[in-house]
Amino acid sequence: MVQYSSARLDASFAALSDATRRGVLEQLGRSDASISELADRFHMTLTGMKKHVGLLEQAGLVTTRKVGRVRTCRLGEGGLDAEAAWIEGRRQVWAARFDALGAVVEALKQGEKNDGRETG
Repeated sequence: MVQYSSARLDASFAALSDATRRGVLEQLGRSDASISELADRFHMTLTGMKKHVGLLEQAGLVTTRKVGRVRTCRLGEGGLDAEAAWIEGRRQVWAARFDALGAVVEALKQGEKNDGRETG
């Protein structure tokens, strides 16, 4: 089984829990942007956007580069591969559990049919 850094996943999911930060990621998926451009796009103060970008950067979802007075943001190198793999592992567990539950339900239905024939 693949091992995931708990701290990395915690930081990623915490960063993704906010709609503004998800919007920033969507925006950066289209093109790189300065913090000023992001602040304008999301109708926020520069300070507020810096905090959002900082959390995304700590999670490894965004990288920034300062040239002169402009800090440009872009999507991080790793993307969401580790997070997607973790979610896929949980999805497989749940799918297996639901399949097992479906088998139990089918067995109970079959048992009820057989019981009905024997008494009828």
